[in-house]
Amino acid sequence: MNIALLGYGKMGKIIEKIATDRKHEIVLKIDFYNQQDATVENLKKADAVIEFSTPGSVLSNIRHCFEAGVPIIVGTTGWYEDLPQIKKECTEGGHTMLYASNFSVGVNIFFHVNKVLARLMKNYPYYDVQVEEIHHTQKLDSPSGTAITIAEGIIANLDSKKEWVNVLSSEGDDLAGDSVKNDQLLIESFRIENVPGTHTVIYDSEVDMIELKHTAHNRNGFALGAVLAAEWIQGKKGFFSAEEMFNFGI
Repeated sequence: MNIALLGYGKMGKIIEKIATDRKHEIVLKIDFYNQQDATVENLKKADAVIEFSTPGSVLSNIRHCFEAGVPIIVGTTGWYEDLPQIKKECTEGGHTMLYASNFSVGVNIFFHVNKVLARLMKNYPYYDVQVEEIHHTQKLDSPSGTAITIAEGIIANLDSKKEWVNVLSSEGDDLAGDSVKNDQLLIESFRIENVPGTHTVIYDSEVDMIELKHTAHNRNGFALGAVLAAEWIQGKKGFFSAEEMFNFGI
């Protein structure tokens, strides 16, 4: 399979290695210095595009792929408010796209277990819940897309929470939740050097605490999942999620 990479930073380079190890060919690599090469003509050389760029360039990258008629796998986060419009353009235009806030197999298992746990905890209202996420200091968005997906999974299955709110905290800050209302789900974000990503769901009561936690050791799991998505999406039309790709079915 021929793959184009839109975004050739740390993630792009790991994706390249995993893709070539799986016998795919990288036919186009776009970074900050050669964005002019992301033309429709060049994109048509690919069987799939994997997009890990920036929130400022992701929308134009997606639309160029739509115009080229090439399936696109999008892992860039920080543009969440535009997702409904892009989904509409994808489905109405007969294009192909898979978006995920996180492509890691382990994280997607975490997403599923998080929903199951929230449904269970609905029966025990004396537990309050919050989400914590830690990422490296170079991460541009807060909260992370992964944390938003976790929060949405809780809100959809736990009647006591209606919306999420985010607080970007300093390490050791104990005041983050002071202004959060009872029906709001706190996402507390930390930015610490050299942390690929840690996400924790905390159910706390007067008598005990339950934690569901995922810790990434490196970026390899994210990159592998993106390549698996590019393989999975071949021959498909429409807008897809990682949940549909993994299809845990339990």
